[in-house]
Amino acid sequence: MNEFLKVAIETAREAGTILQHEFEHPKRISYKGEVDIVTESDRRSEEIIVARLKEHFPAHAIVAEEGGGAAAAGAKYCWFVDPLDGTTNFAHSYPCFAVSIGLCEDGEPVAGVVFNPVSGELFSAARGEGAFLNERQIHVSGVEKLASSLVATGFPTHQRKRSANINYYWEFTLRSHGVRRDGSAALDLCSVACGRFDAFWEFSLNSWDTAAGILLVREAGGTVTNLDGGPYHPGDPHLLASNGLIHEEMKEVAKIAERAAKL
Repeated sequence: MNEFLKVAIETAREAGTILQHEFEHPKRISYKGEVDIVTESDRRSEEIIVARLKEHFPAHAIVAEEGGGAAAAGAKYCWFVDPLDGTTNFAHSYPCFAVSIGLCEDGEPVAGVVFNPVSGELFSAARGEGAFLNERQIHVSGVEKLASSLVATGFPTHQRKRSANINYYWEFTLRSHGVRRDGSAALDLCSVACGRFDAFWEFSLNSWDTAAGILLVREAGGTVTNLDGGPYHPGDPHLLASNGLIHEEMKEVAKIAERAAKL
């Protein structure tokens, strides 16, 4: 196991222990916007992660959701940290949340870890080395048609009325076996990687939401692009991840939904 991934795994587990301990206790919640919440657990988890990454890789840049990162001008490596992906779920005691830590080299994901402390599931990947769930190698599903697929999406917590995703949700619901909305993009991507979901799409995700997850999908044999089929990089406006087999169908339905959204 390479040193980057080893440190990311150890760090994710340490942060996850904090989240697990605090999960069943009353949460102190504050708001970053009208509905975008942050808990003390987000902050404590991030402090641990950033401290560990700085300790092991002082020359690396760190971009963290709650602003606790470390700038490094011209850094070749940059860590993207979501200390608690699924904060709303966590605040409502819904056990679907995770620590997500991804490393990019010159903008391309090279290592990623997503850890759900409630289920104990730890997803990990390093570029060129495959994707794993609790050290067992995983692969995307073999479903070949959208009509037989279970897919997932998410909705923004802010500017909801401006989001066109309800049109996409409608079109994909009509054409798939079902659409799920679990509230954690990192875990949704992991579910694509291990074959639970056959595809996932979403808009306006941040770099820390996707840096680890998209590497997991790719290393598990899947495909990650934008909704038009072009290259996707962490932080791009829209994301489409799939098992590869239904990717073209997903793109076509996305075009239909886009046209409907403009009417």
